[in-house]
Order: sequence, then C-alpha cells, then structure tokens
Amino acid sequence: MKKIYETDPWLEPFRPAIDARHERVLADRRKLAGDRPLSDVANNHLYYGIHRDGSDWVVREWAPGATRIYLTGDCNNWKRTPEYSFKPVGQGNWELRVPELFLAPGSLFKLWVEWPGGGGERIPAYATRVVQDPETKAFSAVVPEPSAYKWRHRKPGPRPHPLIYECHIGMSGEQEGVATFEDFRKTVLPRVRRLGYNVLQIMALQEHPYYGSFGYQVSSFFALSSRFGPQDDFKRLVDDAHAAGIAVIMDVVHSHAVGNEVEGLGRLDGSTDLYFYKGDAGYHPAWGTRCFDYGKDEVKYFLLSNCKYWMEEYHLDGFRFDGVTSMLYWDHGLGTDFGSYDMYFGPGVDENAVSYLALANQLIHEINPDAITIAEDVSGMAGLAAPFEAGGVGFDFRMAMGIADHWIKWIKERSDEQWSPGEIWWELTNKRADEKTVSYAECHDQALVGDKTIIFRLIDKEMYFSMRKDQPNALVDRGVALHKLIRLVTAATCGGGYLDFMGNEFGHPEWIDFPREGNGWSFSHARRLWSIADNPELRYHGLEVFDEEMIHTLRRERVLLDTPELLVADEQKQILIFRRQNCIFALNFNPNASFADYGFCAPAGEYGKIFDSDELRFGGFGRLPEGEKHQSLPRHCPNGNQNYDHTMYLYLPSRCAIVLKKL
Repeated sequence: MKKIYETDPWLEPFRPAIDARHERVLADRRKLAGDRPLSDVANNHLYYGIHRDGSDWVVREWAPGATRIYLTGDCNNWKRTPEYSFKPVGQGNWELRVPELFLAPGSLFKLWVEWPGGGGERIPAYATRVVQDPETKAFSAVVPEPSAYKWRHRKPGPRPHPLIYECHIGMSGEQEGVATFEDFRKTVLPRVRRLGYNVLQIMALQEHPYYGSFGYQVSSFFALSSRFGPQDDFKRLVDDAHAAGIAVIMDVVHSHAVGNEVEGLGRLDGSTDLYFYKGDAGYHPAWGTRCFDYGKDEVKYFLLSNCKYWMEEYHLDGFRFDGVTSMLYWDHGLGTDFGSYDMYFGPGVDENAVSYLALANQLIHEINPDAITIAEDVSGMAGLAAPFEAGGVGFDFRMAMGIADHWIKWIKERSDEQWSPGEIWWELTNKRADEKTVSYAECHDQALVGDKTIIFRLIDKEMYFSMRKDQPNALVDRGVALHKLIRLVTAATCGGGYLDFMGNEFGHPEWIDFPREGNGWSFSHARRLWSIADNPELRYHGLEVFDEEMIHTLRRERVLLDTPELLVADEQKQILIFRRQNCIFALNFNPNASFADYGFCAPAGEYGKIFDSDELRFGGFGRLPEGEKHQSLPRHCPNGNQNYDHTMYLYLPSRCAIVLKKL
C-alpha cells in the first residue's frame, strides 16, 4: 500500500513527521498489548465496576489518590459502614467483596471517596447503569440485573457507502416529553426503513446529567442513558434495525467529559488529573468540560475498553467520534484557520490524541472488520481517514463539514441569480483522493435553536402558514424547489456517504430547543412532528416522498460505486449536469429561466427519466411528462465535457432537477 505522501506530493515534506507518527502509534500499541490483539487487553470494563464473582459481588475502582472508599446505598441505608469499606489491592486499585445477599440487583449505590483534606460522593467510573432521582435530581449507580434479551438477528454487514439517518431518541416522539427506545422502535424505525437509509446514527446514548447538552457532556461513559428506557429495550431496537438491514452506530464522545464532579470523573479520587491533563490543558476553555490525558496508559485502556463494551454489549456497528478537532490540537482548533499542512504535523498537535484515535480504529476493526468509524473534524487533517498502513489514522470516513457551511453561505449571502454551479460542484466534490467523506446539507447542528435549518432559511415564517398545497405562495414554491435540489446534489455528489438529521428530510418546521430555564422547561421544541409529513395536503409530505425516492435511487442504481464526473457547469444559465455510474443528474438552479433543447456533451446511449424534482407527488408543478426517453446524437457539442462526442438535448425547467438512467 502506498503511503499518503506518495499519493499526495504536498505531503512529501512531511514524510519524517508522518513516519514518526506511525511509529509512535506502533510503540503505544506494543506498550499496551505487546504482540497480542488490542481486543485482548481492552477489558477494563470486565475488571472494574461491579460484577458477580461466584456467590459474591466484587466492586473495583481505580483511585490512586484515595485514602478510603466506602460503598453506600440502599443496602446500608446510605451509611459508611466497615463491611462496605474497600481495600487497596495495589497500583491505585481498590476492591470490595460483598456476599450476594447484601446487594440486590436493581438497588441504588454510590461510592464515598476520601482523600487527604476532603471527600465526597462519587459515581463509579465504570457504572453501566445510572439513574436520576426525579425529586432530588441526584444520580446513583444501579446494581446490574442480568439481561433477559436474546439476540435474534445477524449484523447487517459492511456499509461501504453509508446512507445515514442521524437521530436523537428522546426528541423523536411527537408528544411533548422524552421519547423512549420502544417509542422509537415502533414509530421511527419503520420510517427509516421506508425512506431507505441503511445506517442509524444515534446521539446521546452515553449518560449525561444535562438533557439539553444533546448528550455531548458525558458523565458515565459505560452507562446507557436511563432516560430512554431499559437496556434490553435498546438491544431490541438494535436487533430490529439489523433485521431491517440497517446498521446502528453511536455518536461516541471521547473528546471531553462533563465538568461535574459528583456525577462525572472530575476529582473522583480528589485529584484533578486522574483521567485528565494536568493544569490548563485539562480544561476546555469553550465548553467548560474536562480534557482526557490521552498520553496516560490508564486513560487509553479506559477509552479503548469503552469502545469494546458498546460494540459487544449492544452489538453496535461502529461509531461517529464527536469533537475530533478538539482532541487533535492543544488549542482545540478554536479560532484557528487551518490553511497550511504545517498545522497538521507541528507542535500544536496533541500526538497523544492522534495515537489514541489510531488505536481505537484498530481495535474497532479487530472486533468487527465491517464496522464504520467516522471522524467529526473541521481541520481537514491529512491522513485522518486514510488507512493506518498508508500512514493515516484509520477512520473509514470523515464528515464533510464544510458543505453545510457553504449552503448556509450561499442561501444567506447571495441572491438566487448569484448561485454558481461551478462553485457548488467544487465545494461538494473537493476532497482528498485517499479519503472517503460523509456529505450532508445539514445535520443536528443547523437544527438547534440559535441557528436555522435550510427550510427555515428559505421560507422563514411562511413554513407555519403557507404549506398547504392549495395555498399559492411564491416564497414557499422557491423554498420547496431549492430544498429538493440542495439535498439531491449533495447526496448524488457525496464522497462515499450521505447523512440526514431526523425530520430535516421533510423540512421540519421547528428548531430544536431542549427544556431549559429560558423556555420554562418546555418540551414543545424537543420533538418531531411526523404527522405533518404524513399529511398529503401539506408540502412537507412531498418533500419526504422526494427524499425517499432520492435515497432509494442512490441504492437501487448503485450510484455511489462510481466517482461523479462533471459534464456541464454553465455559469450563465446556472445549469449543473454530472454523471455518476449509469445516471445523469441535470439541475437547473436558474430562478426564472427554463431551457428547451439544452444540449450538452454526454456518453452515447438512450436514457430514461427515473424521476424529476418537479413531479406533482413531490409538491412540484409537473412540467415534465412521465416516462420520457432521451437518445444521444452523434454530433459534437461545444457545451460541457469534451471527452464525449455525443450530444444530449433536455428540457430543463427552472429550479428543477432531472435524473436519467442509461437504458
């Protein structure tokens, strides 16, 4: 396999740094695992925490700074008693053995940890179940109960071109409140299957004290959030997704931890640097959270074991790693303009974090070679999604985060007449040749209060008053038409995968605003209004039907197996035409002009129209007849890609996209 500096001449000056990074990862791997697989040593979750051992419960915690540890809970009326006192067993580890009669499954407990000069209640670092008291709001660990769930379905296999449906369980219901795993399994999962998405990416699964953090300030890394129901209900959801051929990945947060000390890892044994960097490096200046010390072996074992636990306990098919940019750089990428390759290999890079991420990717693919790993990185670090053997970090995909930013820019800052098909093509297809990306027009970030979704930017308040099909409205007509074009061109040009956030496929009219003091702790904006997508009298329905047709076409025609090829980028007429696999995508972004007999160079053959964005079922005007066929003609055309000596002629209505298939 060629190294990344052999395929990219711009990386040649950094060959020594890339090779040194590669050797550092190998050295870290040998230090952690010797000659064994990483999966043999990423087993902290099997040692620490609470487990059955014969007729005893055994509880272990790593707390080298502690002087004494007690278990308190329902078992001893929350008192510190000698029979529930831990004993030090070496290397900073503490252990407690309790006869099974004295700890009932399902009962609540915590640790009381003492250290020089202080002490306090703590949640065990490896707790697998944590619940919140509805009155006091305090969190407690739960003595585990044996799972009754029996897995029924195989994992769905590889996803070389994932079509990802990003979702949040709690806000997936239509009623105000926190939806459950069962709610999602019964009502939303069938929609995902019908729409054609083949990967479910679930947010906020790790336990977090503040619901409004969207799950990004984690307190208990091994605990499935209890807000959404029992653990076996989540297993049933994953199993049913697998039965439907849908892979399930989680949004894993290893980039930071919540700053809370009572619920989280902060000062678990009285020290500030048990799991985190010493001094200022251990605190995230923008998020108010704690930053892991990726150079500490114990931390790497903790995080690697966390990956293995989620994959084995819940049969997950991979991870989208959140906040990777924050991990990679000592300044967390805050206010940094990554305009030079020097920044990817200089002193500003936390090589400890790079090494951890490389090891995590190796471990995940050891456990499941078909697993999916995705990096959320805005810096564009070269090699992040390149194979480790080639000198990369080993992610399967990286998020193409700049695409969503450019759609916002074009919608917000330019009139329709200023949209450039050439610029759109460049920004949607510009990626490293040795890396695969996941494209998206918008994800959950754009849906949060304080930002705006695409439909909100296009239609604004008219989305509340003028979305009936029998209500003529020029602004809504524009917004609906562009919403379809934006999603189609983003998906059809993607660099390997495509992502949509739950509800955005039909232009969900509400932003996301979790319950907080500023909105009276209301759930009215932390839900999804599925009924408006199901109502055929509303334009939302047509948007969802379009999205369904688009996703199924990408899968049925296996469009993503090929690289997109530009045929036309007509700046004057605002027309973009490209080919991918056996399909031609022709988009007219012009707000006013339609073009009859628009000619362009094309591969020879006969083509049939699969669908167009203007169909009545998509909320369009039906300006193109169904069942159209187009035959290329053996004549030279000066317009477009000169690699072809045939010409195709199309009628291209304004703000319309046509998808043709070679017959």
